[in-house]
Amino acid sequence: MLKSKTFLKKTRAGGVMKIVREHYLRDDIGCGAPGCAACGGAHEGPALEPQPQDPASSLCPQPHYLLPDTNVLLHQIDVLEDPAIRNVIVLQTVLQEVRNRSAPVYKRIRDVTNNQEKHFYTFTNEHHRETYVEQEQGENANDRNDRAIRVAAKWYNEHLKKMSADNHLQVIFITNDRKNKEKAVEEGIPAFTCEEYVKSLTANPELIDRLACLSEEVNEIESGKIIFSEHLPLSKLQQGIKSGTYLQGTFRASRENYLEATVWIHGDNEENKEIILQGLKHLNRAVHEDIVAVELLPKSQWVAPSSVVLQDEGQNEEDVEKEEERERMLKTAVSEKMLKPTGRVVGIIKRNWRPYCGMLSKSDIKESRRHLFTPAEKRIPRIRIETRQASALEGRRIIVAIDGWPRNSRYPNGHFVRNLGDVGEKETETEVLLLEHDVPHQPFSQAVLSFLPKMPWSITEKDMKNREDLRHLCICSVDPPGCTDIDDALHCRELENGNLEVGVHIADVSHFIRPGNALDQESARRGTTVYLCEKRIDMVPELLSSNLCSLKCDVDRLAFSCIWEMNHNAEILKTKFTKSVINSKASLTYAEAQLRIDSANMNDDITTSLRGLNKLAKILKKRRIEKGALTLSSPEVRFHMDSETHDPIDLQTKELRETNSMVEEFMLLANISVAKKIHEEFSEHALLRKHPAPPPSNYEILVKAARSRNLEIKTDTAKSLAESLDRAESPAFPYLNTLLRILATRCMMQAVYFCSGMDNDFHHYGLASPIYTHFTSPIRRYADVIVHRLLAVAVGADCTYPELTDKHKLADICKNLNFRHKMAQYAQRASVAFHTQLFFKSKGIVSEEAYILFVRKNAIVVLIPKYGLEGTVFFEEKDKPNPRLIYDDEIPSLKIEDTVFHVFDKVKVKIMLDSSNLQHQKIRMSLVEPQIPGISIPTDTSNTDLNGPEKKKIKLGK
Repeated sequence: MLKSKTFLKKTRAGGVMKIVREHYLRDDIGCGAPGCAACGGAHEGPALEPQPQDPASSLCPQPHYLLPDTNVLLHQIDVLEDPAIRNVIVLQTVLQEVRNRSAPVYKRIRDVTNNQEKHFYTFTNEHHRETYVEQEQGENANDRNDRAIRVAAKWYNEHLKKMSADNHLQVIFITNDRKNKEKAVEEGIPAFTCEEYVKSLTANPELIDRLACLSEEVNEIESGKIIFSEHLPLSKLQQGIKSGTYLQGTFRASRENYLEATVWIHGDNEENKEIILQGLKHLNRAVHEDIVAVELLPKSQWVAPSSVVLQDEGQNEEDVEKEEERERMLKTAVSEKMLKPTGRVVGIIKRNWRPYCGMLSKSDIKESRRHLFTPAEKRIPRIRIETRQASALEGRRIIVAIDGWPRNSRYPNGHFVRNLGDVGEKETETEVLLLEHDVPHQPFSQAVLSFLPKMPWSITEKDMKNREDLRHLCICSVDPPGCTDIDDALHCRELENGNLEVGVHIADVSHFIRPGNALDQESARRGTTVYLCEKRIDMVPELLSSNLCSLKCDVDRLAFSCIWEMNHNAEILKTKFTKSVINSKASLTYAEAQLRIDSANMNDDITTSLRGLNKLAKILKKRRIEKGALTLSSPEVRFHMDSETHDPIDLQTKELRETNSMVEEFMLLANISVAKKIHEEFSEHALLRKHPAPPPSNYEILVKAARSRNLEIKTDTAKSLAESLDRAESPAFPYLNTLLRILATRCMMQAVYFCSGMDNDFHHYGLASPIYTHFTSPIRRYADVIVHRLLAVAVGADCTYPELTDKHKLADICKNLNFRHKMAQYAQRASVAFHTQLFFKSKGIVSEEAYILFVRKNAIVVLIPKYGLEGTVFFEEKDKPNPRLIYDDEIPSLKIEDTVFHVFDKVKVKIMLDSSNLQHQKIRMSLVEPQIPGISIPTDTSNTDLNGPEKKKIKLGK
C-alpha cells in the first residue's frame, strides 16, 4: 500500500518547488513473538520470548511484554539496560524520536536491541498497515507520536490474542506522561508509569535505585529556600545571544576550586574569549562541559583568577553560608591588569551530562536513604542520590547519573547506575579511568566481527591485482619490545645507478576495513588504540591488529608502500606510492636494531639496510632542525611488571636510541610525502594534521625560567626557539637543557586533524613543515585509514565513495578523532599515575634528587629524573596562608626566610603514597633538603602516618 503527501516549498531563489513524499505500508511485518499464527512468526533481528516469565510484577502477574514511550527510553535507559528487564518492544516512532533528541541514548538502545539475551524487538510501526497513523489537522507532531504509540500498543494486545485460545500474553504500555497514561487506560491499554512498574518487581528491589528522578516533587527538597536564580528559557537565550546581550560558550569547571569556572566563548571573535565565573550563584547549576549562556558583568565587578585551592567537603547539603564565606576569600585586592572579563550563567543551552564514576559518602543520619555521591572527577559537583544499598556500596567505586538540579538544592539529584568494584583494585580502577575518559572498550559486537576475514586466511590472486610483489626485498620492522600491532617496516638498498631506494611499508588496513560497514563504523567511533600500562584497548579487532594486518616477519602481508629514490645526501629524486605484498625478514626491537648497526661483526643484508637507513635519517633530521623543527623533551616512564601479579616492580625513564630517531625520521618523511600527494589530488577533501603556533603569552614561563639562569630564549619563530634551545647549554649543569626543553613542551598547542577544505592554515609548527598528515599507523589510528583511502584513490588502487569527498562529514570525523586522541592521552596519564601509586605503595617512602620546574605562591613543582615523575611540594600550615612565604612572579622565586627557591634549583624530596583520602589517593612529596625549620621533614620519616584523618584542603596558591 502506498501513501503519498504533496506540498509546495519555496526555494532560496524565490521559486516554488513541488515536493512529493511517498510512504509505503506493509502487512507482512512480524510482531516479534515466536510462533505467532497471525503473522507467521515473521520478524527481523532478535525476537521476543514466547512466554516471558521474568520479571514477576505484582501489578501484572501474567506473562507480558513492555512497550515504553520516548521519554521512558530517554530518561530511564539505566533501568532498561538492567539484566532483569527483558522482552521489550521498541517502536520505530520511539526510536526515531530518541535518535533526534539524544545520540548517546540512541547508541545505548541500539546496543541493547542487538543483545539477543535481552529480547528487545524493534517494531516498524510507521510502515505497518494497521499501526500507521496520519497527523490530524491541528495536531502537533508530539501528540501525533503519542497517539501512534498508543495505537501500536492497542494493536499488539489485540494481535497477541490471536496466537492461541488460551493465550494470556499482554503488552504493558510504560509512560511517565500522566495524560498519555490516562488516554491509554481509557482505550483499554494496560499502562503504568516506570516507577509504578519497577516498584512492582518485588524480586528486584535494586532496580528502584536505578530510577531517574524526574518529577518536580521528587526533585524538590524539604527546604523551600531558593539558592539559585531561574534559568531563562531557550527562546530568550537565543534572542539574547543574537542581540549580543548574552554570550554562548562551554562551561569548564576548575579542578582546584569548586567555586570557580571559566566559559570558553564560541565564535571567531578573539575578544572576551574566556570569561571567569566565581561563586555558586554565578555558576548557577552549570556542570562541566555544559553549553551555557552567560551575561558579562560590569567592569567594576570583574575579578582575577583565584590562587586559592578549595574542595567541596561539606555534609550539610543546603547550608550555603560556608560557601558565601569562602567566596569572600576569593575576592582579594589585585592590580587592574590582573582582572579578567567576569560573568554569570543565565541559562543552559545544552546539558552534556554523562554517567560519573566515584564513591558514596554515606549520610551520618542512621537509616537515611539519601546520600551524597562524590565523583572521581573533581570538576563535577557532588550528587545527591537515594539508595537502599548504602552499606553495601561503602568503599566501592560506583556509577551515578544526574537527573536534575532544582533551584533550591545545593547539589544536583541523581540515581545509582552500577557497582564497579572495590576501590584500589586494578580491574576496578582501570574500568574507572576508561569510563571517565570516555574510552570505548566493550568487546567488539558480532555485527562488527562478522566483517572480519574467515580463517584460515591467505593472499589470493584477486588480492595481488594492482599490487607490486616486494617479497624479495630485505624489509624489516623496528619497534618497542613486546609490540604485536606492527604498523610499519622499512628497507634501504643501493640501485644500479648508485642511488638509494628507501621504502616505508605500512599495513594495508583499509583492504580489510571497507567503508560504511559495521567494522568501519566501530573503528571510526573508537578513533585510536589506547595504550595503558598493562593493557591495550584496540581500535580494531585482535585478528587484524595482532595478526592479519601486523607486519610480522616471515609471513606474507598486504602493505601500502611509499618508496623513494634518493641520492646519498638524502635528497628525494623520485617518489612512488603503491599497494604491495611484502615479507618482512626480521621483527627487531630498537635495542636489537642498534646492536646490529653498532656491531663490527655483522654485515648481513638486514644490518646493511639498517645502517643505510640510519645514515640517511641523521641527514634528514639535521635538515629538519635547520629549517626550524623543534626537538623537545618529555619525561616518559616505563614500568617493569611482575610476571604473575602484573604489579609494577620497577619504574624507569624510557631510553632513546639512534634507532628510535631513525624510524621516526622515515615515518615523518612518509607522512609529509603522502600529505602532499593527497592534497594535490583532493585539494578540498584531504585529511591533514596541523600544529598551531603558540601565542606569545604561552612562552612567558619558559622565558622567565631561562632568564633566571642568565639565558635568553627567543620565541618569535619556531626556528629562533630551536636555535635558542640549542645554545642554552651549561657545562656545570648538563641537565639544564633537558629541563628547558621539557618546559618548552608545556608551552605548545595541541596538534589537530582537519579537512583541507575547511581551513587555510596547514602549517605544522613543531615539525616546521608546510603540510603534514598521518599515514604510518592505520592499525591504531583511524585518521590513517582515511588517508590510506584517499591515497589509494589518488594512485588508482581503489575507488572512491560519497563520504570520502564530503568535507563536512570529514570535518565531523576529524572532530571525533581529535576528541578521542585527547581522551586517550588523558587515560594513558591516569594509568601511569595509578601504577605509580601501586609502585610506591609497595616500595614505601623513598628520598630522591629533584629539579624545580615551577614556582608557585605556596609550593614548588618538581621533576624527579630517576622516575620521570612530577609532583608538587606544598609549603603551608594546614588551612591558612603561611606568612613566611614571599613570592616573586617576575623572577620567579619563592623565599622562605633565608632560603630562596628558583626554577631549575636542585632539591631533595621524600616520595610516599598518601592514602588518607580513599577516593583520591595520590603521590605526596615533602621537602628534605634544603633543611628549613617547620617546612622540611626530618630524614627519618619511617613513622610518618599518611593514613590517618584526612587533612583539610583549603590551600592558598597552586
